[in-house]
Amino acid sequence: MQWKDIIELEQNKEYYQKLKTNIDKKYKNGIVYPPKDKIFYVFSQTKIENLKIVILGQDPYHGENQAQGLAFSTPKEIKNPPSMVNILKEIKSDLNRDSFCLDGDLTIWAEDGVLLLNTILTVDKSSPKSHHNLGWEIFTDNIIKYISLNMDNIIFLLWGASAINKTKLIDKSKHHILTAPHPSPLSAYRGFFGSKHFSKSNEILKRLNKEQIRW
Repeated sequence: MQWKDIIELEQNKEYYQKLKTNIDKKYKNGIVYPPKDKIFYVFSQTKIENLKIVILGQDPYHGENQAQGLAFSTPKEIKNPPSMVNILKEIKSDLNRDSFCLDGDLTIWAEDGVLLLNTILTVDKSSPKSHHNLGWEIFTDNIIKYISLNMDNIIFLLWGASAINKTKLIDKSKHHILTAPHPSPLSAYRGFFGSKHFSKSNEILKRLNKEQIRW
């Protein structure tokens, strides 16, 4: 199965029909991010057969021109948001070099096999978590469950309480789970800094004889 087949299965379910109606209205009547054609962008950038790592975000950036359909990632032309600044700091500390993504655009990670998945795929302008409980969580939980059930040795990087809460969806006997506080300025100092998730992930990939990620 490809991503498009899995997405189509979800789109035929009753919850998704309600979700689509609500989301269509929101795009019609207000400003919603990311652009409508980028809602499923994450699935076009990481091929399912190349999937190695899943990083879970919460919902898209809610500022103008920030969200591009990949969790934590922003277009290279704009200033890095605070969470991205802290991710880049941890990479520098962990790997003793600058990230390949200093401009904040994480497309290279996606191409290397990192699924940058937000648990909620849309958001109203200037209103974080505004699309909570519309149905996106059901959709993304089912994506996580599909990965857990049908694949082996995927590395899940779960940052922050809402991401760590998804541990229950993942078969720990088949996959690798690394958890840490969220990289936001509010929590990064409580253990995201020093978590070394980037080197640890590449060490696991090396053991599995898989190509490492260009963090």
